[in-house]
Amino acid sequence: MKTKEWFIGLIVAGLIASVAWITINPASMTAPDITFMSITGEKIKLKDWQGKPVIVTFWATDCPGCIKEIPHLIELYREYHERGLEIIAVAMYYDPPNHVVEMTRAKQLPYKVALDLQAEHAKAFGDVRLTPTTFLIKPDGTIALHKIGAFDLKDMKSRIDSYLVPKLQLENENLHG
Repeated sequence: MKTKEWFIGLIVAGLIASVAWITINPASMTAPDITFMSITGEKIKLKDWQGKPVIVTFWATDCPGCIKEIPHLIELYREYHERGLEIIAVAMYYDPPNHVVEMTRAKQLPYKVALDLQAEHAKAFGDVRLTPTTFLIKPDGTIALHKIGAFDLKDMKSRIDSYLVPKLQLENENLHG
C-alpha cells in the first residue's frame, strides 16, 4: 500500500512541477504593456516596438556587473539597431537620477535609458530586484530570455540573429528597393 501512495505522490509532484515550469517559463510569457520615461523625457511604449527584438535590462550605476555589461550592450546596439533591435536600460528605483544621467553621458550610451522611480517597471517584469537582470523580447512580444546576472554575448547574438532579417538580404532589399 505504501508503494501505491508513494507513486501517487510522485505523480502529483510531477504535475505540480510541470504546471510551475509552464507558468514560470519565460517563453510562455508576454512582455508587459508598459510605457517607459527616458532620461531625456521621451515616452516609450514597449508595444510600439512589437515586430522588433527588444532588450530590456535593469541596472544600477553602483552595480559592477552592470557596468561590465555596458560594452556588450553598446556592441549589440551598434551591430543590430539598423536591423531592428531596440534596447532600453532601466535604472533601478534606488539609483539617484543624476548618477544615471552622468553615467549615460560618461559611457556615451547609444540606446535608450529610463528611470523606474516607483519600481513599477521592475514589478511589471516579475518584481526584478537583482541587477543586472536582462530580458530579451521576441518580435511577437513574448519573452525569450530572462537572465539574472551577466548575459552571454555569443548566445545573445545568436538569439537576436534568429529574430532579424539576414544582413545580406537587407542590403539586397535596399539596393533593389
